[in-house]
Amino acid sequence: MICKLRLAALAFVALAIAQPALAADDPTGTWLTQAGDARIKVAKCGANLCGTVVWLKEPMDTDTGKPAVDNKNPNRALANRPIIGLQLFEGVQPDGANKWSGKIYNADDGQSYISHISVSGPDTLKVEGCVGTLCGGETWTRAR
Repeated sequence: MICKLRLAALAFVALAIAQPALAADDPTGTWLTQAGDARIKVAKCGANLCGTVVWLKEPMDTDTGKPAVDNKNPNRALANRPIIGLQLFEGVQPDGANKWSGKIYNADDGQSYISHISVSGPDTLKVEGCVGTLCGGETWTRAR
């Protein structure tokens, strides 16, 4: 019995070492938007961060019955690209401790905004978009 407990304890320790916990300031992972209508996968792309739409609550366009596309994009050549798989971050780079800055694309209005991103807890990511000095944002939660 003691041998089985030791073996179980060793297996637990090995698993913990093999899968280290995410650092509190690590923005990578899959995040659920504040409205709960999309999941965004944030990953490192060289020195930058990439943010890609990987899931939509409503993946189909109710008007067309087809997969949702970037139809608000003012560039007509981009207006038919699917929302799932869409890259939202552009040039998002480290900008201090636990902060990243660059641009973020908003498919709801087809515009890109100056963006600031910070991890505000192990399971929360603050995402801001700014026009001039006016900024608005939301808090994304880590998807499980």
